[in-house]
Amino acid sequence: MNNLNFFCCTLILLSLFACKSDPTSVTSTEVNPASEAFNSTESDESAIAIADEVMEAMGGRAAWDASRYIGWTFFGRRSHLWDKESKMNRLEIPSDSLTMIINLEDKTGQVSKNGIKVTNADTIAKYIDQGYKMWINDSYWLVMPFKLKDSGVTLKSIGQDTTTLGADADVLELTFAGVGVTPENKYEVYVDKTSRLVTQWDFYTKYSDTISRFQSPWPNYKKYGDLLLSGGQIAGNQLTDISVSDSVEEGLFWKL
Repeated sequence: MNNLNFFCCTLILLSLFACKSDPTSVTSTEVNPASEAFNSTESDESAIAIADEVMEAMGGRAAWDASRYIGWTFFGRRSHLWDKESKMNRLEIPSDSLTMIINLEDKTGQVSKNGIKVTNADTIAKYIDQGYKMWINDSYWLVMPFKLKDSGVTLKSIGQDTTTLGADADVLELTFAGVGVTPENKYEVYVDKTSRLVTQWDFYTKYSDTISRFQSPWPNYKKYGDLLLSGGQIAGNQLTDISVSDSVEEGLFWKL
């Protein structure tokens, strides 16, 4: 399967429970507020509570919000440096001698090919569109557990099951509406009974599918900055060169 087909098959949304309680306590909404268009009406309260436990287990909402630069290499093919604060992403694809700096809000940017800056507007737009879709796919493989309450998500608790590695887990179902480039996708996310970390996800091309396209474990969590992250694993591939930092070398992000 070529790179483009691979990332297209898993493209999904990436966009960035309220309860009454004693006034002196901290509510779930305050600790881990959902994105504005999260489908709280049709989501299960139990699933929302599990999502909040996942967020806490991975470092907490405050740590996620405060983490600025996140870097990683996707399956040895391409490398990202994502500036969450500025909503920019630097993408390098060595096999194509391509570097892109992508504005993730308006999908504009800069591109260099073979070390030469691209100036043709149509060519830039083509590459930036491809790079944006790669970022959607590749970042979800790394930070999906932080995005269980994103815009367009409906979150359901569908019971308990055992992962392919034999661990007991609560299982959440994620479906999407009106967002991303492939909103028809569905995920089943396994949350470990003890650690409350995501330890597996099953991907379904269509939300109506009953057989998953793939199952992938999320093993070997490590701490990067204040976050716990897993490089995932499927067919011998995993994310590498993971980093979380407050700053990068001056001028590095913008270097073409």
